Amino acid sequence: MNDKTIKSGVLFALAAYAMWGFAPLYFKLLQALPAQEILMHRVIWSVLVLCILVIFTGKFTQVKIAAKNIKVMSILLLSGLLLAVNWLIFIWAINNGHLLDGSLGYYINPLLNVFLGRLFLQERLRPLQKAAVALAFIGVSILVISFGQVPWIALSLAATFGIYGLLRKKVAVDSLPGLLLETMMMLPFALIYWYGFSSELSDLTSNSLSLNVSLICAGIVTTAPLLCFTGAARRLRYSTLGFFQYLGPSIMFVIAVWWFNEALDMAKITTFAFVWLALAMFSFDSYRAYRSSKKQAAINATIPVR
Repeated sequence: MNDKTIKSGVLFALAAYAMWGFAPLYFKLLQALPAQEILMHRVIWSVLVLCILVIFTGKFTQVKIAAKNIKVMSILLLSGLLLAVNWLIFIWAINNGHLLDGSLGYYINPLLNVFLGRLFLQERLRPLQKAAVALAFIGVSILVISFGQVPWIALSLAATFGIYGLLRKKVAVDSLPGLLLETMMMLPFALIYWYGFSSELSDLTSNSLSLNVSLICAGIVTTAPLLCFTGAARRLRYSTLGFFQYLGPSIMFVIAVWWFNEALDMAKITTFAFVWLALAMFSFDSYRAYRSSKKQAAINATIPVR
């Protein structure tokens, strides 16, 4: 892998996670609409954009092959429902002053992925990974004890996206065709909602041009970071890509505190501190494991074959 490929991969990764991080600013523009209505537009316009992209990239054959496989479609139906719930909670959290909870959820997500990998994929946890998961658990517990309630927004976002990733890992279909099929299965529900339950703000014939453009851009907001992420994944090692995943929630954290003026009390600061420490340990362990595997591969390459 040459330096030019790695540099372009880094740029794609930065673009993907930056767009995910700044996405709350877009959804805040649509806060006059209920969360389920914004979700409806996100599904409808994402299907349109994804259809164009699938045809343009020549992946329509992959879509047809996957659509004929009942097992694949069953998994994609479940993963699509999880994705819809994740989108709905995230949009609701942004427009109801809970972006900090959303940020916490996406900080917890990589640690939850490690736990899910151990639980369902029989992946062994290294000592520092166990310690990182334990620290995150302590941080969330502090928040529960302080407020007397479970931080359901953060945990729901982490759980839905974590299980979504686990399901997509087990299904044999690329990200772009898979996302199209997932959103296609959500499309009938979105269209029914648009026809029977949406507000007058979803009437494109009577809206201002700026509002209609904002609504239609939901498809671009959904697909653009995914395309950049796919481009990065093709050019970088997955372990390297993992170090960029904290950019999104970090941007959300800054926006929540300094732009949306969400309250950051001592209990939340303590929880974030525990989670950040857990992520630092997790990242250090991942980097050390990556360096060790790279060193071992170099040693193996120098051993003569008999």
